[in-house]
Amino acid sequence: MPRLTDPDPASFPAEVREFLTSLPPDPMVKMLSHSAGTVKPFVQLAKAQFTAMELPARSRELVILTVAEYTDSTFVAAQHSPMSQSAGVDERTRQLIRARQIDSHELSPSDRALLRFTVDVVQRPHISDEIFEQACKFLTERELVEVLQVIGYYWSFGRISTILDVEVTKVYGDEPILNTPTDSTSD
Repeated sequence: MPRLTDPDPASFPAEVREFLTSLPPDPMVKMLSHSAGTVKPFVQLAKAQFTAMELPARSRELVILTVAEYTDSTFVAAQHSPMSQSAGVDERTRQLIRARQIDSHELSPSDRALLRFTVDVVQRPHISDEIFEQACKFLTERELVEVLQVIGYYWSFGRISTILDVEVTKVYGDEPILNTPTDSTSD
C-alpha cells in the first residue's frame, strides 16, 4: 500500500490537470503529481529518453534493469523487463542482472563494461579510471552522458517507488505509452 494518499487533482493548476488527463492512468504518475510543478517535466524527460537519445534502446534497457536491481525497485524491474525484451535483451542477460553477475563471461565485453559502469555510478559518487576507460571503449561521449542521465532518472524513479511503496498495477509490453501533448517549450 502506498505511503502517501492520492493527491487531489482539483488542487492542480489547470495546465497540470490537462497534462495528467492526457496520460494513461498510472500509479507512479499519480504519486509524482504530488509535486505538481515537476510532474510534467519528469514525464517529458522519460519521453526524451525513449525518443531523443543516440544510446541504443537495448543499452538503455540494460542500464534501467541494472539500476532497478541495485535500487531494489520491483516497480522499475517489472515495467522494464518486457520493454527490455522488445529492445533485444535476452532472458539469460536479464537473469544475470537479477543475480548481480554483471562480470559474467556470458555477457559481451561491451555489456560487461556498461553494466559495471552503471553499478558503480549507482553505488558511489566517483568511479575508477579503469571502469570509466572501459566504458569509453564502447560508448561515445554523447552516449556516456546519456547513460548517466538514464541512471540518474531511474535511480530517482526507483527511490520514489521504494520509499513511497508505489504498487505495480500495469506492466507495459513494449514501449511505454507517452502520448504527451507537445508545446513550444519542449525539445
